[in-house]
Parts: sequence; structure tokens; C-alpha cells
Amino acid sequence: MKKTFHAIILLALAALMPAAAQCPLRNTAFNAGESLRYQLYFNWQFVWLKAGTASLDIKDASYQGRSCLKASLITKGSPRTDKFFMMRDTLTSFFTSELEPLYYRKGAREGKRYYTDEAWYTHTANSVDVRQRYHKEGSDARTNEQRSAECVFDMVSMMMRARSFDPSAYREGQRINFLMADNGHVKTETLIFRGRKNYKMDSTGVTYRCLVFSFIERKDKKDKEVVTFYITDDQNHIPVRLDLFLRFGTAKAFLTSQTEPRNPQTSIIK
Repeated sequence: MKKTFHAIILLALAALMPAAAQCPLRNTAFNAGESLRYQLYFNWQFVWLKAGTASLDIKDASYQGRSCLKASLITKGSPRTDKFFMMRDTLTSFFTSELEPLYYRKGAREGKRYYTDEAWYTHTANSVDVRQRYHKEGSDARTNEQRSAECVFDMVSMMMRARSFDPSAYREGQRINFLMADNGHVKTETLIFRGRKNYKMDSTGVTYRCLVFSFIERKDKKDKEVVTFYITDDQNHIPVRLDLFLRFGTAKAFLTSQTEPRNPQTSIIK
């Protein structure tokens, strides 16, 4: 399975979410107006090159006449890396103030292909209906409808919800499974909690106490690590560093700027 940066940063925060839960949840992690910026790097023949940027912005919005929140994640490769692999992705999610998804869309130019991925959600007291549409340029659209007794989220709404969970009871080595709507299917993803570590940002010199997770893929009955990520160990749960292990090399992503967070940054080590 190929995972580009936008997918991995969202899976990072999905690690905080239990496999099953009541879908409405009080938001304790962010406010409308939050903005995060990242710099991407790729290792090419022992040299680290700037590979692009990513941004995440949260705003008040309206969806089908209903007041809600809107999160937009945009990733863009640099002109240098475009020669090897072009990446222009825009992900948008509308969700309620109680962090239930309403609608998701991803429009992506990745390499030579362009595709759109959409999901619509209908929530009832005991289940959620998910209607999906996936369309790859030059091919027929693929549709899917599924009902689940567990909460189902797309990449963006999953991240926004996960930021309000408390991981204090997690044990090192614990595996976390969760459901995600992606590419026209609802499927189970798996992460492993690696414990807590301190990480010093080179750009600012600030040291954070972080929760560390690994996203893995299962192949030939063996776990293959795809990414290791560091999330601030406070109520904001902001990803500050990601180490990606790709088929064509190694990449990293670092938080470069952010607006004032909703909660005190108690993960900062003075």
C-alpha cells in the first residue's frame, strides 16, 4: 500500500482513537482558526533535499445548511522533487462540533495519475451509513455503500476526532486497530504505540515530550514499518515530526509553524 504524506500525518493522530466508540465526542483539542505548516524532506544519495510543504487549516463552515467545521489539508511537492514524483493533494472534511464526519473529498495529482475520493455519512443511534465514490482519471467511477455498528472516519475527520482522546492508559507495544473510509472501501488500519520520547526541533530549539507511534503494514505474516511519528504529549496532540520509510527512499516531515494552540503546551520541556 502506498502512503503519501497527507495520509501518514492523519494516520498519526488516528493512533489515539480506540477501535470502537460512541460517535459524538466533545472537542477538547482545537479551535476554528488553527493553522499548522510543515516542511517535507527526502533523502537522495545521502543528501537531504526539501521535498515540499503541507498545511492544515480549520475554519467555521456550513454544510447543507448545517453549521459545522471544515478542515483542509494541502500538500505540494517542490519543483525539484516534481521531476521524480509530482504531488498536489487537497483533502477537505466537513464535520460537526461533536466531531462526527458529514462529507469528505480528496482531489489528488500523484505521479501521472489524478483521482478523486469522496465519502458521505449518515449517522443513526446505533450505526453509520457510508456512501463512497472513487474516480481515477481515465477509468469508470467506483461506488460503495456500507453500514457499520462502529464509528467510521475518513483521513481528515479521523485525525480531528482522535486529537480529543486520552492516551494515558496506552502500554508500550500496544496495537490499535480502527476503521477508515479510503479509496472507495472501508478498511481496518493498524498502529503500534512505541512509548514516549523527547524530541528537539532544529528550527526552533524547542524540546517536546512526545507520544511515538508506528504505522505498519502486514505482509507475508510479518510487520513492515511504514512511518514513525511524534505527537505532542498534551491536550493539543499536534504532530511535530514524521519519519517515513518508502519504497523509493526515506523522507521526513517537520512542523515549522503553528497558530496559538487551544490548550497550554504542557509537552514543552523547559
